[in-house]
Amino acid sequence: MRTICWQPTWNPEHVGVGLEHLLLSDHTADAVVLAVDDIVGPFRLHYHLRWNSDWQLRDADMTVETDSATRRLQLRTDGLGHWSDGAGHGLDKLDGCLDIDIWPTPFTNSFPIRRASLAIGERREFRMAWVAAPALTVQAQPQAYTRLNDRSYRFESLDGSGFEVELPVDEEGVVLDYPKLFRRVPSAPIASHATPHYTTE
Repeated sequence: MRTICWQPTWNPEHVGVGLEHLLLSDHTADAVVLAVDDIVGPFRLHYHLRWNSDWQLRDADMTVETDSATRRLQLRTDGLGHWSDGAGHGLDKLDGCLDIDIWPTPFTNSFPIRRASLAIGERREFRMAWVAAPALTVQAQPQAYTRLNDRSYRFESLDGSGFEVELPVDEEGVVLDYPKLFRRVPSAPIASHATPHYTTE
């Protein structure tokens, strides 16, 4: 189990307010995101993701809590571009999506990075299941990734906004700092295993 944390920097009125705490294991991620939305105010997003050894998503369970409401979204996929909700109803609008992209977390950028294994200089377009919190809406969205070097990728949103950014990643393909949106919180130093010495008076 590995713990990764980010601070949100995307809201100029609340820079550094909030935190994402992610527990990452071989095939699962469990995270809590605390952030402030311009419209609904503070919210809490909990997401749990499960994937196979090829980084093909299988399950995504998300819950958002605000002052006024609690919303839940469950997604299931076969890794071949077919999706359904938690009750088993097909979601045709997501046909062809192989990966998920959840806002607001930088973790889900890891899915196309790890699953596609791009060569340096290679650019590839993807159809993503894009989930937006706190509303927990989901829609298909085109995106592109270009591998710039061993530890850096260019991300492009192909929704017409023209948004693109260079993403540095760690040795496991997880985003470090996401310019203007998220900042990785440094890990605590490894504690000494020395036996503490106690004295009595």
